[in-house]
Amino acid sequence: MTETRAGAPRAARMVDVARLAGVSQQTVSRVVNGHSNVSPEIRDRVEAAMSQLRYRRNSAARALATSRSMNLGVLSYALSVHGPALALFGIAEEARRNGYSTSLVSVAEVDQDSIRAGLDALVDGGVDAIVVLAPMTAATEVLQRLDADVPVVRFEQGSPAGPATISIDETLGAQLATRHLLDLGHRTVHFVGGPAGWMASEARQRGWQTELALAGRPVPAVFESDDWSPESGYRAGLAIAEDRSITAVLAINDVMALGVIKALHDRGISVPGDVSVVGFDDRDESAYFQPALTTVRLDFTEVGRRAVESVLGALRGETPATIPLIQPELKVRDSTGAPAR
Repeated sequence: MTETRAGAPRAARMVDVARLAGVSQQTVSRVVNGHSNVSPEIRDRVEAAMSQLRYRRNSAARALATSRSMNLGVLSYALSVHGPALALFGIAEEARRNGYSTSLVSVAEVDQDSIRAGLDALVDGGVDAIVVLAPMTAATEVLQRLDADVPVVRFEQGSPAGPATISIDETLGAQLATRHLLDLGHRTVHFVGGPAGWMASEARQRGWQTELALAGRPVPAVFESDDWSPESGYRAGLAIAEDRSITAVLAINDVMALGVIKALHDRGISVPGDVSVVGFDDRDESAYFQPALTTVRLDFTEVGRRAVESVLGALRGETPATIPLIQPELKVRDSTGAPAR
C-alpha cells in the first residue's frame, strides 16, 4: 500500500480492488452498486479483495450520485417469532452486501392505523424501499389497501408466488411431513396447530389436511394452541398421551414438538417407538433434541435475501417479475419410525 503525506497509508481505491481481484473496475463498480449481472464467483472474489484491502464504499458519494438515501426500511411485527427474526437477519446481511443500511420500525398491532403509521415513519425517514415482515392475515388485508411512495415487498408465509411477495411453500412442507409419516405405515397423522391469524398456521394446517385427503385417510380434530411455545406443545402432548390410538403427530413448529415429546416421555410413551413426532422450521438445536427431531427445513434467511434483491431491482427500474416460492426440505432424523405392531 502506498504512502501519503505524514506517512499515513493511502486508502484503497477501486482500481486497487480490481487489480487484486483480477477483474475490471466496471465489474467492481457493479458489485459495489448491487447489480445482479455478476456471477457469484466473481462477486465473492471482488468482496474478498475489498475486505483484504479494507476498501470502503463511499455511501455518501453514491447517495448523491443516485439521489438515494442508501437506506432500506423494515416494518415488522412480532420479531420474537423464529421466522421473521431470521428473515430480518437475512435482510440486514444482504443490504450490507449491497452498500445499504437498514431502519427498523416495529408495530404492536396489525390494524390499518398502526401499519399506516409505520410505513409513514419509514418514508418520512427517507428510506429508498420497504420490506414488511408481518406474516399475519390481517396485515396482508391492510397492506393490499395501502399505497406507499417507495417500492414495498411483503413476507407472506404460505401465500402464492407474486411480484411483491416473498413466500416459502409451507403448504408443501406440511404435505411432505404428512406423507413421510403415512409412508412409514401410520394410518393417519394428528396435528398440533398454532395461533390463529398467522399465515404460517393456516398454510401448514392446509398442507396437512390436503395430504390426508389425497391419501383417503381420516382427518382428526386439531390440537389447538394459542401461541408458538413449548408449553403449548406440552399441553397438547398430555392430551395426545390420553389417546393410545395416536401413533403419529405433526407439530406446527419445532419448539412445540419439543413440548409434545417431553409430555409423552413424562407419561411413559416412547418417541418414536409408540408415537412418531415431526416438527417444522428446522431450528439449529432441532438435530440435538432427544431424539433428534425429524422436521421441515424452511430457509428464512433466504426470504430476507430475496426481499432485498426484489426491492433493489425495483429501484433499478426493472420490470417486476413473479418471485419464485422458496422450497421446503424434509429433514428425516430419529423422532419418526414405523408404528408399533
